Amino acid sequence: MTQRPAAARHTPVLRDRIVELLAPALQDEGAVYVDGTLGMGGHAEAILTACPGVTAVGIDRDTEALTLAGERLATFGDRFVPVHVVYDEITRALAQRGIREAQAILFDLGVSSLQLDEAERGFAYRMDAPLDMRMDQTTGLTAADVLNSYDVRELEVILREFGEERFARKIARAVVTEREREPFTTSARLVQLLHDVVPAASQRSGGHPAKRTFQALRIEVNAELSVWQDALPAALDLLPVGGRIAVLSYHSLEDRITKRGLALGATSSAPPDLPFELPEHKPWLRLLTRGAEMADPAETALNPRAASVRLRAAERTRAKALQKSVRDQRNPYEIAGETSKTTTKKGETR
Repeated sequence: MTQRPAAARHTPVLRDRIVELLAPALQDEGAVYVDGTLGMGGHAEAILTACPGVTAVGIDRDTEALTLAGERLATFGDRFVPVHVVYDEITRALAQRGIREAQAILFDLGVSSLQLDEAERGFAYRMDAPLDMRMDQTTGLTAADVLNSYDVRELEVILREFGEERFARKIARAVVTEREREPFTTSARLVQLLHDVVPAASQRSGGHPAKRTFQALRIEVNAELSVWQDALPAALDLLPVGGRIAVLSYHSLEDRITKRGLALGATSSAPPDLPFELPEHKPWLRLLTRGAEMADPAETALNPRAASVRLRAAERTRAKALQKSVRDQRNPYEIAGETSKTTTKKGETR
């Protein structure tokens, strides 16, 4: 494991744009910024520097990330508050610290630079390592547990839904056959199986054959989509009028949840035959991005991990008293037919 400091290891994606979007909500002394996916603290450092009166609450399930970010942000003293929880626990985590609202919130979803760079974490298919993939290594099933214990139908479902893998059934069957010979423990053996199973033509046109399977396993192990479905409405409920949220997504499944969640708040709920719009039907969010913004070629050239990013942001325009809590609305963030029945919350055993 490398001991390089976080600032030398991590370039935050769309850092300046995030500051530009969130800083207007953080001008008052004592404003609260919540980094729901702290990682190595690059975005938090930029916000704390740009907004001198702000307190930053950094949430992460990864204890190593919290340690590295804490070292990076130590110069800010008690303006930085680290919290070890999964980000769908954002409301409880803040309440325990006497915080009832946050003027700005950021989520930088998916796997972090730290997790990709540490070979022993098992996230990167180009390095042989134990098949772990847990963002919080203190709890839950590993990727090896999933491969060695899920039945063929469960494996097919997560590969197809979370990896959008065309050859999910063929891969699932091959995994079950191969694990009977010997359980899976490291990534190289799985990568070799995928090279053998995925047709050569698909490998030429669709990129590395392990990319989609590794994504699916990571999402399953960390319950990423179900956690995000809960976290987004909880975060929106924490915003006061004028509060802002920004979300960085890296694949279509999490971006779809974000798009639908923000669009729900930015659209009138008045029935089409209503002669006039009642106050409770008015939109309560204002979208700050036109669709999903992407990194420009210059940033992508310097930071290849920015290539797939999609940024969406919104501002709260109406007080909670005029609308039902976001969390009370019925599953507006659900991806119909795309959530695995096998997934458990935060990697708990089935």
